[in-house]
Amino acid sequence: MTTGNSLQDTQKAQGAGFTYGLSVPATFGNDETAYAAAKTGVAVCDRSHWGRIRVSDSDRLRFLHNQTTNQIQSLQPGQGCDTVFVTSTGRTIDLVTAYAEADSILLLTSPGQAGPLMTWMDRYIFFADKVKLADETETTVAFTLVGPESADLLAQLGVQDLPCETDGSHQSITLSDIKVQIAVGSGLTTPGFTLITAVDAGAALWSVLTAAGAVPLGDHLWQTLRVEQGRPLPGAELTETYNPLEAALWQAVSFDKGCYIGQETIARLQTYQGVKQQLWGLRLSEPVEPETPIFLEDSKVGVVTSCVANAQGAIALGYIRTKAGGEGLKVTIGDRQAEVVNIPFASRGYLAER
Repeated sequence: MTTGNSLQDTQKAQGAGFTYGLSVPATFGNDETAYAAAKTGVAVCDRSHWGRIRVSDSDRLRFLHNQTTNQIQSLQPGQGCDTVFVTSTGRTIDLVTAYAEADSILLLTSPGQAGPLMTWMDRYIFFADKVKLADETETTVAFTLVGPESADLLAQLGVQDLPCETDGSHQSITLSDIKVQIAVGSGLTTPGFTLITAVDAGAALWSVLTAAGAVPLGDHLWQTLRVEQGRPLPGAELTETYNPLEAALWQAVSFDKGCYIGQETIARLQTYQGVKQQLWGLRLSEPVEPETPIFLEDSKVGVVTSCVANAQGAIALGYIRTKAGGEGLKVTIGDRQAEVVNIPFASRGYLAER
C-alpha cells in the first residue's frame, strides 16, 4: 500500500497545482475538460480538506439531534442526511452531512470547520453525557465522484449494489483491496458519490479512480460548481448574519423534531413567514468582489457573498431582500448589471410558492 504522503506526488504527476496553504489540488490545468466531465461524464475531486468528525458512544444520536436542525435521532445505520449547526439565535455555523453507522456517526464538515465544531460540541457535552468526539480529518482522505456516469464507473470497477436510494445513504465496500466508505451524494446537486478511506490508502484509491476514467478536478473548479449550484459555505454564505432558511437550506431543517439549539428562532421564522432575505444566484458579465452591495434602482436590497468567473462571464451568490423579488429580477452590482437566477441547491419551503 502506498503512503498517504504519496497522494500529492500522484496528483502532481497528473498536472496538479497546489495553492499555498491548500493541501489539495487547486487545479489540474484541465478545467475545461474537467468541467465537461462533471456535467456529462465523471470527474473526481479531492475533498480531503473537508473535516471528518466521528461522534460515538450511546448518547450520540440524542446529542446530535439536540445540536443540529435535522432529524438525527431517527437515522438508522446506512442512512445519512444534511443538517445545520446553528447558534442559540438560529444563525448558521456549518452545513454538514451526517452518516449514521452501527456504533457512531461520521460528520463531513466544510473545509476548516472540524476544529471549531469539535470545540463547539464539546461545550455542550456534560458530565453524564455518553458522547465521544474524534477528529479523523488527518487520518482519512475524502474523494468525490461528480457526474452522471459516476455509478457506471464504479460498476466498471466491480462495485455492485450501490446505495442509490437517497443522498447520504452509505455502506462499507472493498474496492481493489482498499476498504472504503462510499456514500451517495457529491455535495452538489450533480449526481455522484463520496468515498472516504484511510490516509495511507489515499494514493492507491485516487489512482484506481483516475485509471478507470474519472477526470481529476481541482478545488478552484469545485468552487465554480458550488457557486453555480448555490451550495453555501462558512465564511461566505454561512455566517452569524444569516439563518438556514435565508440560506435556502429548508431541506436540512426539521420543523417537527422538537427542541434543539436555535430551534425557537427558526420555528418563529417559519410559523410567521418571517424570512426577510434569501440566497440567490446572480448572472453578470464580469466578476465582482464579495461584500459588494446589490441595488434595485436606488435602493440597496442585498449583498454579494461569493463570485467566480465562468464561461458566460461570472456567476455570484448573494442575499436579496424577500420583498424585492427573486428569479428574473434585474439589479445593479457596482457598475455592472446583473440578473437574479435560481440556484439548484436551494430549497425554500413556503417561499417557493410565492
